[in-house]
Amino acid sequence: VRTPGGAFDEVKKKTVYDPFREATGIEIVPVAATAAKMLAMFKAGQVDIDVIDTGDDLLLQLEKAGALEPMPYKEFSRTNPDDIEPGVRRQYQVGSFVYAFVLGFNTTAYAVGKEPKSWAEFWDVKAFPGPRTLADIASGAPNLEIALIADGVPMDKVYPLDIDRAFRSLSRIKPSVPKFWDTGALSAQMLADKEAAMGVIWSTRVQVAADGGAPVAAQWNQNQVLVQAYSLTKGTRNAAAGVKFIDYSLSPEVQARWLGAYKAIPVNQKAYPQTSPQLLDPDTRLPWTKSKGFQNNIEWWAENRTKVSEYWSKWVLQ
Repeated sequence: VRTPGGAFDEVKKKTVYDPFREATGIEIVPVAATAAKMLAMFKAGQVDIDVIDTGDDLLLQLEKAGALEPMPYKEFSRTNPDDIEPGVRRQYQVGSFVYAFVLGFNTTAYAVGKEPKSWAEFWDVKAFPGPRTLADIASGAPNLEIALIADGVPMDKVYPLDIDRAFRSLSRIKPSVPKFWDTGALSAQMLADKEAAMGVIWSTRVQVAADGGAPVAAQWNQNQVLVQAYSLTKGTRNAAAGVKFIDYSLSPEVQARWLGAYKAIPVNQKAYPQTSPQLLDPDTRLPWTKSKGFQNNIEWWAENRTKVSEYWSKWVLQ
């Protein structure tokens, strides 16, 4: 299984991999692989990965390259596919959990309740002074959607992205950004160390840092919903075992156990009641991603990533 590694695998080993081996006798071997490496393996006809566990946008790239098998939902026995969020149940991939870009902040810089409540307020450095941090393109994608919302674009009108307008908006906040983060670990560290009073950060990183005692918290309003997902590689010899693993890890009890520890939102709606309270909107009892979020458009990014990369490389040097 291609995985992100690190803390992700440490949590998943205890909550998914080991219990799955005990239940089925099938061993999970996590391996690291970039998109480029996976494409190269596919083109060379030497695929030694059975299941890919990565962001849904990367899986879309691999799907377009013809590197994935259709997801055989009819073979699931532990998970009812109808219980999986419809938006993450695709032909060639299925979501494993949901997280988001949120407004993270240092609670010694801004007490809970005193932080900015919108991206427009995050951009207002006079009303809310202090250094910020946002995502570097090296992290996957810069925060163009959030820059547009800060500039007044409604959440449901963000796509297709106006790239020029987004970078003009980013230019306004840039003087308050000492560093754009390229890894989730760096974003959390900058907030914890007060190198940034606030930042655009992955929700999973805020929760793990807070659980570890760091003075950080999240404001979920206008969150950008992101999806971690599974696919089967085309031609895998271990397809049956791969399907069993995906089916197992999407079942309600496994989702509750795993994502309760990892602080992410389940895709299986039957696991919502066991979701960590911090991830639920107290007014609706639904995940914040459903009550206050908007969906990341991976089709737009698949078509425009190269263009954004070229724009970013010039803009970041200005």
